[in-house]
Amino acid sequence: MLTMDKAVFFDRDGVINVDSGYVGKIEDFHFIEGVPEALYAIRMKGYRLILVTNQSGIGRGYYSEDDFWELCDYMQESLEYNYALFDAIYFCPHHPEATLESYRCDCECRKPKPGMFLQAKEDLNLNLSASIMIGDHAGDLIAARRAGVKKLLLVGEHIQEEQGKIDNIEVFDDLVAVVKEYKGF
Repeated sequence: MLTMDKAVFFDRDGVINVDSGYVGKIEDFHFIEGVPEALYAIRMKGYRLILVTNQSGIGRGYYSEDDFWELCDYMQESLEYNYALFDAIYFCPHHPEATLESYRCDCECRKPKPGMFLQAKEDLNLNLSASIMIGDHAGDLIAARRAGVKKLLLVGEHIQEEQGKIDNIEVFDDLVAVVKEYKGF
């Protein structure tokens, strides 16, 4: 029987980088302090690193899919020095009220729906019940729970308003604090 890998799933804006609103260009992307080292530490604990991010800024016309992938290339090149590259990146450009008609839909990949997680499971042979989700909004964690991820961690600037929207989660200031304080790895 084929062994399934465990992963840590990460939302991007507000977890990996500073969320300045619709971050779609390299000049607007800034890692949160300590993130590359934290990603490396999580990888060394035996987890795959998977990014799952809603990117409605594409559907709203603020930036293109090419811009998104250019930013991802920049991010991955920056993380390569720390052996902290993401093993896979999944994104949802859709929104039910998207400005650009081709992205206007109620899809299965937009969090809080579980589509990106289920696709990652299929693509990478992941054991979702042994995996972890780290997000800064309840919708990130709800999507993961719907996919079968059991360990849900809330981090970032929105903790106060978000933690009451979902139960059975753990709360940390940021990704650095997760690496230092979380006992569930």
